[in-house]
Amino acid sequence: MRSYCFILGSLAVFLLSCEKKELPVKAHDQGNVITSTVDMGTPYKWQVYFNLRTNTVVGQNLKTAWDISCEASQSGYHITLNASKAMFAFKTTKTVLTSVSNSDTLGFAINKKWDAPSGNMDSTAIGDWRTDRSVYIIDKGYDQNGAWQGMEKLQLLSVTDTNYTIHFAAINGSGEATLSIKKDSSYNSSFVSFTDLTQVSVEPPKATWDIVFSQYLFVFYTYNPPLPYLVTGCVLNRYNTAAVKDTTDQFAQIAYSNVSSYKWSSDITTIGYDWKTYTGGSYIINTGYNYIIQTADSRYYKLHFVGYYNSKGAEGNPKWEYQQL
Repeated sequence: MRSYCFILGSLAVFLLSCEKKELPVKAHDQGNVITSTVDMGTPYKWQVYFNLRTNTVVGQNLKTAWDISCEASQSGYHITLNASKAMFAFKTTKTVLTSVSNSDTLGFAINKKWDAPSGNMDSTAIGDWRTDRSVYIIDKGYDQNGAWQGMEKLQLLSVTDTNYTIHFAAINGSGEATLSIKKDSSYNSSFVSFTDLTQVSVEPPKATWDIVFSQYLFVFYTYNPPLPYLVTGCVLNRYNTAAVKDTTDQFAQIAYSNVSSYKWSSDITTIGYDWKTYTGGSYIINTGYNYIIQTADSRYYKLHFVGYYNSKGAEGNPKWEYQQL
């Protein structure tokens, strides 16, 4: 037995001595600094989805292509409004869609609600509707040219593991429809267009993108009453994505060793809009603002913005540098 073990051990040493020596690889070796840009159109008509790992745009849609989104997971039930159009909701006391008319919009301005800019699903304008069949009045907000889109009335009838059933019409009763909205858990949400009276394709599959450039509704709570305002910026994918803002370190100084010290946020507007400031008739980039992003595939990137205009001087063309940590 001892001789058998000796032979095996000698063979192992021989084989190891014949193998090519592996080159040492630095843990978390940083990637190259990449410069990227997207075109949101004039005036801000596109929502543009971006994958940091592949440095590519993976989806794009007109911001007016949809009105509400329905959480697409099996257990999901949350309904969100299209924040890029500055949409609001108001819950009526009525439970019959056809009984709601323009007269029910009185008091809308005072009692309207909006989705939390943070993306917190427990802070939506509609809330948990599953045991309540109230009709909601929806202000459809504005298109890219600033034209008001009118009001819709919406009743959410049911939700299961596979679909939603909703009933809606314009406030004057036109365009009435009852739809079954399919869920697909490979996406964050399923989307509905009140204009097209149908479910529409908007976001790419949730595992294929990290950030989206879009207008969205931000609320300035320093005002009394709070002031909802349409801004333009960078929004995180709500699927297992987090970020942190660093205004202390220089972009070049930020390394993988910083990661463990950050307090990560899943607030989808952590990057947001204020990396630029409007002054003197144009946008100035706040170069001291750096962002670190943790993606759904467990990669880390540092990112900072370096521009907002294209070569022809048109705004709505965010330009940034980023690097994998």
